[in-house]
Amino acid sequence: APDIPSLHWGADGTLRIGALTTIAAIAADQRIAAAYPGLAASAQGLATPQIRHLATIGGNLAQRSRCWYYRNPHIACLRKGGPDCPARTGNHLYHVAFDLGPCVAPHPSTMAAALLAYDGKVVTDRRGPLTAGDFLGDGRNGAADNELQPGEMIRSIELPAPRADERALYKRAISRTHAEWPLVEVCARAVVKDGVFQFARLAAGGIAPVPLHLAAVEAALLGKRANVATIAVAAKQATSGAKPLPMTGYKLDLLKGVVQDLLERLAG
Repeated sequence: APDIPSLHWGADGTLRIGALTTIAAIAADQRIAAAYPGLAASAQGLATPQIRHLATIGGNLAQRSRCWYYRNPHIACLRKGGPDCPARTGNHLYHVAFDLGPCVAPHPSTMAAALLAYDGKVVTDRRGPLTAGDFLGDGRNGAADNELQPGEMIRSIELPAPRADERALYKRAISRTHAEWPLVEVCARAVVKDGVFQFARLAAGGIAPVPLHLAAVEAALLGKRANVATIAVAAKQATSGAKPLPMTGYKLDLLKGVVQDLLERLAG
């Protein structure tokens, strides 16, 4: 069985979060907010207060696709053993802008993007610690939202100690003010010292079958002055490798805008 809801802090500053810890508990914990502000902000931003008080981090990571074709009991799709992805040729307005595999539904987990941004790992009752990539997969498996095996359960999440002087933020772009899935979401971490980006880590959700590590943005920041010009160049790299669908090109502008806003605030 999964761990009971718990937070365990290691002497080295690491954190283990039990799989049954609620999103609301993570969002409200002051020590998490101080050490992992991007994780706390991600928890604060998802769903509604009622859902956050019931939903667990394990459940958020392991949830299934939010695609309306998948959720329709009368439609067969890849994730239900069907022959193809009906969203690809149907209504995919809220789907991926990075077309990585046969299924074009975006990954549903906000906490998975935060996990990727913080180099977190997943421990199950059979394996672990698994990196975010090992747990989530590469997005090319159209039949699954993660790499959990049948009957396998998440036990806990492990986070490394935060870097000295790092800051982190989270932001989502949504189509209405409350209780909405993100069109684009980004968790960003940075260390700025002597006016220079010494470290940067960004992960984005809502744009691909798995959360994406924005490595090209990071490469454009490292060792550069933390100013408007550097950030503008880096933000343009957020769409590197994008393959939008006919109806999802708008997400690329949202992604660049969210990244630029977060970086400007982190550099300030």
